[in-house]
Amino acid sequence: MSLYCILMSISRKHINVIYKAKIPLAGVYTVHWTGINKIEGVEKMKRLGLLPKLLLAILLGICIGTVSPKLVIEITATFNGIFGNFLGFVIPLIIIGFVAPGIGELGRGAGKLLVITAGIAYASTIVAGLIAYITGSAVLPNILEVGSMSMSAKNPEESLVAPLFKVGMPPIMDVMTALLLAFTLGLGIAAIKGDTLKKLMDDFQQIVEKLITGLIIPLLPLHIMGIFANMTYAGQVATIMSVFAKVFVMIIVLHIVILLVQYLLGGAVAGGNPFRLLKNMMPAYFTAIGTQSSAATIPVTLRQTKKNGVQEGPADFVVPLCATIHLSGSTITLVSCAMAVMMLNGMNTSFGALFPFILMLGVTMVAAPGVPGGAVMAALGLLESMLHFDPTLTSLMIALYLAQDSFGTACNVTGDGAIALMVNKISGNKLTPQE
Repeated sequence: MSLYCILMSISRKHINVIYKAKIPLAGVYTVHWTGINKIEGVEKMKRLGLLPKLLLAILLGICIGTVSPKLVIEITATFNGIFGNFLGFVIPLIIIGFVAPGIGELGRGAGKLLVITAGIAYASTIVAGLIAYITGSAVLPNILEVGSMSMSAKNPEESLVAPLFKVGMPPIMDVMTALLLAFTLGLGIAAIKGDTLKKLMDDFQQIVEKLITGLIIPLLPLHIMGIFANMTYAGQVATIMSVFAKVFVMIIVLHIVILLVQYLLGGAVAGGNPFRLLKNMMPAYFTAIGTQSSAATIPVTLRQTKKNGVQEGPADFVVPLCATIHLSGSTITLVSCAMAVMMLNGMNTSFGALFPFILMLGVTMVAAPGVPGGAVMAALGLLESMLHFDPTLTSLMIALYLAQDSFGTACNVTGDGAIALMVNKISGNKLTPQE
């Protein structure tokens, strides 16, 4: 059964919200005349998830950077330069393609329950970002060598091998212009309630999503491999791998902390035992680790939310909506990884620099595409415009994020259950746990 059919069976009332979760299901393939046996190897390759591909790419990159001559590194650097420039060209398109329809969709369904749910989700995301910032400010300087990768204040790429040639791909507009245009279009779509522009933006969103899933995500492992080959050749890989391990542990701990905060608050509002409520959501947590997608986990999240006693109406509305707009786990990961990369490069990580980023990140996460790695793709524009990340830092950020994307997604969907508890109570319902 396709994901579309599964989501249709959950709730036809909220198909506009659910429809935004357009993602391919792993393991679903069309068999042509070549037959089963001939595509078996390809199918196995397709089944290899993004995380294994990423880890394999990092390992290969380290090996290539260790044993290869400079010419090989120059070739990989050339690919990285072309791909990085293409990514820079696509970023404004991603922003417009997802933020504008996302805001327009929310505005069209404006109602008390929607406003309350969106407000709680946004507040949860901001709190998660602030917790990540406070913890990162206290912990990261003690476990990272601040400034260890800053070769030059003017050019942090100075020690990396240069590409053989460069291909310029200037974006159609800068990132801030794209953000302003996306907000303007999204609010305009919601205000005029017209179908023509809405249909146009929905079609454009599908084009951008195809671009992400069909080209950018498949090529990311090669890009990461090249980055790590170059950093290994330049003698930086030991620092990076140390960062991976330390930041990963901190992020997992923060995920646990934010879930405890969410369920302590949700339990207090709804009148239930927070630890029992959180325990009931564990099937959704572990399902999300495997799928790396909030949308693909909706059936399990919905079932466990109802098991916690949330009434069918609020559950059917909140769970699919929050699968799209509530990304507290991803926010923790993005803020933590961004701070780690910035500290390594001796960049400013003051509250004044990060807090506006966190506020904008909360809005941007509403429109993050429902694919593995979608949150970091939606945040690339903010990283460039607000934190001044260059292509190398952006690539490192992507690698850090994707290495734990499944755990961030698991935190996201588990937190959705806590929001459902609050909305259920605000709607005037009591918890009626199901066995």
